[in-house]
Amino acid sequence: MKLVVATGNQGKLREIKAILPEHEVVCLKDLDIDIDIVEDGKTFEENAIIKAETISKMTNMITIADDSGLVVDYLGGAPGIYSARYAGEDATDEERNAKLLKELKGVPFEKRTARFACAIAISYPNGKTHTFFSTCEGKITFEPLGKNGFGYDPLFYFEEFDTTLANVESERKNKVSHRYKSLVKLKNFLDENKE
Repeated sequence: MKLVVATGNQGKLREIKAILPEHEVVCLKDLDIDIDIVEDGKTFEENAIIKAETISKMTNMITIADDSGLVVDYLGGAPGIYSARYAGEDATDEERNAKLLKELKGVPFEKRTARFACAIAISYPNGKTHTFFSTCEGKITFEPLGKNGFGYDPLFYFEEFDTTLANVESERKNKVSHRYKSLVKLKNFLDENKE
């Protein structure tokens, strides 16, 4: 089956290809599509659906899209769907992490509970859309640790590893990640619903 992934992110594309090797997976760049989709949903699921349905209608192909981010309980769920823009539109990972640490200044470790969340939507040209949602639970550290990963990984303490997600090899991290879990749900769905 040929699937379009509504992303320009090569890291995401590699991860999806690795989990769905039996499918032909292409990205927007492969189809010469350069589009800025307005993600104005209120949840990760809504934003994933907006992206998947927009590209599916445009290409008349089965399309996968994801929306993911960091949810910090002490901050009422922030940065949430605004994770990528948390410190401003063009901020770096370091700037976003610095802002998060500033917001949590003085908060004890046991109250720094957080989770990475990922919603994946698959949209069919016939208009049907399905979503898959997963999380990865952890806590926010007091300073960045580790050089692997990206985004908030250097601040995200994962108890099973007894360190941050940025301080373990990518393969280990990917086996517990929110995106990996959602992709496995998607793979199981595709395996059960071969068209």
